Amino acid sequence: MTNAALGRAATSFRALLKGYRVRADLTQEELAEGSGVSVRAISDMERGIAKSPQRRTIEALAAPLSLTDEELTGLQKAARRGRAPSPGIPKTHLIGVLPADVDDLTGRESDLDALRALSADLCDGRRRAGRVAILSGPPGTGKTTLAVRVAHNLAEEFPDGRLFLKLRGMSAEPATPADVLHLILRSLGVDAVRIPADPEDRAGLCRSLLRDRAVLIVLDDAADEAQVRPLLVGGPRCLTLVTGRQMLVGLECASRLPLDVFGEHDAVALLSAIIGADRVARERQAALELVELCGRLPLALRIAGNRLASRPTWPLSRLVGQLRGRRLTTLTAGDLCVRSVFELSYRQLSPNAAAMFRRLSLVPAADFPVGAAMTLVEASDEDDAAVFLEELADASLLQTSQENGRYQFHDLLRVFATERLALEEAPEVVAAAEKRLTGWLVRTATAAGRYFHPTDGVSPLPVATPSFGDHTGAGRWLEVELKNWLAAVKSAAARGEHRPVLDLAESMHWYSEIGGTASVWYDVFGLAVDSAIALGSKRDEAVHRNYLSWVQASLRDRADESIRMARLAWDAAVEAGDRREQGWARVYLTSAHARGTSPKLFDEAARLFEEAGYPLGVHVARTMRASYWYRNGRFADAAEEFDACVRYFAQEHGGTRTPVDDTNYAYVLLRSAQNLAALDAPDRALTQCETALALFRRHGAAMGQARALQETGRFLRRQGDHANAHRRLSEAEELYERIGLTQAQIDTLGERAALADERGDPASARADRERARGLADRLGGVP
Repeated sequence: MTNAALGRAATSFRALLKGYRVRADLTQEELAEGSGVSVRAISDMERGIAKSPQRRTIEALAAPLSLTDEELTGLQKAARRGRAPSPGIPKTHLIGVLPADVDDLTGRESDLDALRALSADLCDGRRRAGRVAILSGPPGTGKTTLAVRVAHNLAEEFPDGRLFLKLRGMSAEPATPADVLHLILRSLGVDAVRIPADPEDRAGLCRSLLRDRAVLIVLDDAADEAQVRPLLVGGPRCLTLVTGRQMLVGLECASRLPLDVFGEHDAVALLSAIIGADRVARERQAALELVELCGRLPLALRIAGNRLASRPTWPLSRLVGQLRGRRLTTLTAGDLCVRSVFELSYRQLSPNAAAMFRRLSLVPAADFPVGAAMTLVEASDEDDAAVFLEELADASLLQTSQENGRYQFHDLLRVFATERLALEEAPEVVAAAEKRLTGWLVRTATAAGRYFHPTDGVSPLPVATPSFGDHTGAGRWLEVELKNWLAAVKSAAARGEHRPVLDLAESMHWYSEIGGTASVWYDVFGLAVDSAIALGSKRDEAVHRNYLSWVQASLRDRADESIRMARLAWDAAVEAGDRREQGWARVYLTSAHARGTSPKLFDEAARLFEEAGYPLGVHVARTMRASYWYRNGRFADAAEEFDACVRYFAQEHGGTRTPVDDTNYAYVLLRSAQNLAALDAPDRALTQCETALALFRRHGAAMGQARALQETGRFLRRQGDHANAHRRLSEAEELYERIGLTQAQIDTLGERAALADERGDPASARADRERARGLADRLGGVP
């Protein structure tokens, strides 16, 4: 190519540079090596991304390109033209392009503060590009409303104007980057005939015009990164706010502000702003229920508020009644419709992700693991399922849970998913998916429970699953999945799947001393009794009536019901000829009887366990016999028996020691400590209590911790250490309240009240006794 040809063809710096490189027969890599300018920089210059390189960069290129002085001067002039505004393009002030602000925006103060801070950061003179903030979140969370408020509030900080550009990301035909760039240039005062046809040239011209301007740009309703990336043209003094349901995780160097539903206070505040605080105050409970039925979603709250504002005579309870029946249908007001907003996002999903979204509505609890999702869609492994879950999360139709590796539904999105499931999938397909999910939850919970069996040579060994690898993982899974696996076992029982129900319940017996609550275990073991009766299995009936007897005595303070259940367990065990369960029936009967027990029952229980070849049961019976002797003043006999039991439970009995081995040992230490205190050995007693407490804490056994804290507090009180005694008793009372052991909580409050009297604090003593009296009234007794 001749110089004359280059002069005629080259109308821009990038064309001149590429022409000279081709003439010199150099690749970009060879030009980079010869000039010391990076390949990336040369590529950016030739593609028009870098339109105005510095003088020293151009001079470094001159030698390998063999430029004449005239050619070098021409190349430098072309670079200067890139730095200067195009002639005839005025520096217009952008006004009147924002939607109207709303007067009743509430609940986004912290988000507004974060965006103000982002704007203030633009004052940093070292910045090369403007700041970008992505406002993402589920449909209806008010992303556009927040962006508009920010644009209005920050008007003075962006004196060169504010632009609001609709990207229509959720529509069937989203705006193209080229069309949006055209709008930006027209807003900047560029005559239509001067706007380049090439999108890259349009973006370059936008960057040139915005280089020294302070402009706030709102890109509303973005579809994806490909749509947004060419539109990030703001200079160092510009702020770009991008709103969208997609999280746009592929965009670099952007700040992210995920929006969620409101908390209860902010939800009620928005409702009050729309219909009036007095109206909300008059029906406070109805207002609280209304905001929950709206899922505390800003759009739903605004629709509900608008309906009530247009019907000033309606009580709030009327709308609450309508929402209870048909939530998404009721949440429509004029052109505002929650269902329609959800549908826009749903229609963007891939078929597999849409199927997963629908079927996830079958999960009983609000949050769930990847394994549950994998089961619902029959994915080959968790990695495949995770791809679809991430698609749903990126579309803001799911949220990641605070618990690692879990996801959760927004309440109204769950309702929408349930609707889509009924409309789009055959009943038999839904039933099959639900059965797969229930089966997976029940099997996994059963496997988890077995990690907490003692190493007694009788209980089933744990079976490894992909969900967890040891007892720590199993316990965590049982805790976080409680609502799901409990609902699953109830569903299995309702379908008549009795053997899985029995297997799960039996696997849970020892774990029930570490986790869960009284109501959980009452339900689980009650279902198992029903399943055993349905199958006609007297052995299983005996097992689970025994477990229920333990729940009634130890967790529900219902001794009479515990005695009745233990007797029924005995009858079933005798009929089954199962001496081990006969032994447990005697153990639970003696536990419930307490002081009124005949000592012969302990001997009988020990004998039955010996005949069954079950040493763990033998030593449980011996421990209880020692406790009986302690209660009846036979402290020396009790001490000898306790010592034998402590030695047994401290030993290894084959296999890896499990949490239940430690908690069984800890319970024996606690009982022994009481006897040691009676023998005037307080130091040994306190040492055993502290050892027991450490073991309970190691394995998260809440009930054991509470009992150890209570006993430790009593011993410390007797030793005059009032401060530590109060601390331990307070911890125990809090734990008893959490797990629902009301009678034990009452006893602990009484102990703490007596301690307060000794400390000369009558006000605290009175408060504890009044609280204990109130709890006793609820139980129907007197503390």
